[in-house]
Amino acid sequence: MFGFYEFYVHAFGIGIPLLAVAIASMGAFRASLTANQIAVFVTASAVVLGAWFGVALPFSRSGVFNVPAEIGDPPYVLMFLFGGATLIWGLAWLTPLGRRITEATPLSAIAAFQIPRIMGGLFLIGWIVGDIPALFALPAGLGDILAGIAGWQASRALAKGEPNARSLLARAIFIGIADFFFAVLFGIITSPGFAHLYALDAPNIINAYPLAMFPAFFVPIFLGFHFIAISRLRQESAMESKAHA
Repeated sequence: MFGFYEFYVHAFGIGIPLLAVAIASMGAFRASLTANQIAVFVTASAVVLGAWFGVALPFSRSGVFNVPAEIGDPPYVLMFLFGGATLIWGLAWLTPLGRRITEATPLSAIAAFQIPRIMGGLFLIGWIVGDIPALFALPAGLGDILAGIAGWQASRALAKGEPNARSLLARAIFIGIADFFFAVLFGIITSPGFAHLYALDAPNIINAYPLAMFPAFFVPIFLGFHFIAISRLRQESAMESKAHA
């Protein structure tokens, strides 16, 4: 199964960044940016995501993303996870060009980015073949599938302008972030490290190469898009409040 896991990670390592750039490029065109601005944006996005993958991959191979052996040791995988998500949100929301692009991107497209979360169904396959403990695989795998479905439902409702569209997006964000929370928690207690409480005979391999690229690369991108969606929802709510004031 190792070869399959490796192929899976590398395939999505190309596909997920391409989807992120494609969605943002949609906003760039809608924002009426010049050709040079769009070229700069696409190039910068590709460089950031490519460099991130390029750095995370050898770290994954060398075991840097393992759960710390002692509670005081640096949690490098969480640094990549939350740091990466914050970086994506910051570039999209706090920079002038990023903010302009993000505000012009259809909210339905931002919600749709969560659809590929169904890729987490791989954890269920890993459980079936005995590589991943059920305590992690079931909530993380099923949670990712539910998050992908919720993202699709929210995206479709937003595209159609349905009255409950924003509520569905809020639900999708809640499901998606809750899924990450429990995946991190169960990942820690089923993997070798300071809090290895379960799956002692067959430890989790989520923090080992190549699956460590999930928390170190894929999750931060998905989480970053959740943060962007939250900012857009808050912005639209504020604008509506002002309009009704």
